[in-house]
Amino acid sequence: MKYKTKVLVDRFTELLSSWKGVECITINEAAFQDTLDPYFALILDIFCSGSIPAQEERCRFYGDDVAAFESTGEKDRFLIGDIPVRMEYKKTKKIDELLNIACDKHESIWLIKDSGTYGFYRLANCEIIFSRSNWINNIRERLNQIDNKFWEEMRNTAQSKMEHFLSDLGAACFQGDKFHYLIASAGFIKTACLTLFCINKKFEPSHRAYFKQVCELPVLPESFSGEFHAFLENTTSGEMDSRFYVAKLIAQKIVLL
Repeated sequence: MKYKTKVLVDRFTELLSSWKGVECITINEAAFQDTLDPYFALILDIFCSGSIPAQEERCRFYGDDVAAFESTGEKDRFLIGDIPVRMEYKKTKKIDELLNIACDKHESIWLIKDSGTYGFYRLANCEIIFSRSNWINNIRERLNQIDNKFWEEMRNTAQSKMEHFLSDLGAACFQGDKFHYLIASAGFIKTACLTLFCINKKFEPSHRAYFKQVCELPVLPESFSGEFHAFLENTTSGEMDSRFYVAKLIAQKIVLL
């Protein structure tokens, strides 16, 4: 972490931890990139068990050097100098409810399917910079206890979406529809990767980390890496059919895992 990033982390940790409603603060892995990296951002997840200041008050508390402040109520975005900052406020009660569904209440897994497992990834992997109690450690222990039923349900959902995008990709190739082809290509490769994360019982990372992490999974289809790279190569309209052929190979092998 760069020095000026560390200075801001310490500054905000001192401020946020002084609010009694804040239970835990974690820092997203995006903050450990070089500040010149286009993916760099100082992102803090603030888990709240009680009330916190309203968004107008929060803006004042953040400091006089805050610029371009905007808020959705649960997320505050602003700049300090050239550093983009995001504060994401999350209720511990909601986290507990989602984890109860993942661990025990499988009949309600549909409440998680659309949002995916990225939220769990951040809970499990982001660095803890403040903790008022043992709440976050208990959460991480429970994340390790998620059973096969959960992963089977999540896989079935992701795999079904993958197959739908593959069908759309084939239709776009047949029609020569470049716009639909582009959308279907993105949807297909994302859901193919998501299916593989579920097969390996791994929470999905941020989209920018899909490429690296999916290739490192222990359970992958034969020749996946080569076919994955072939699919990602830039193609002209005349090569749409060959790319669709690679997509079919990828999907068929994933289904057989």
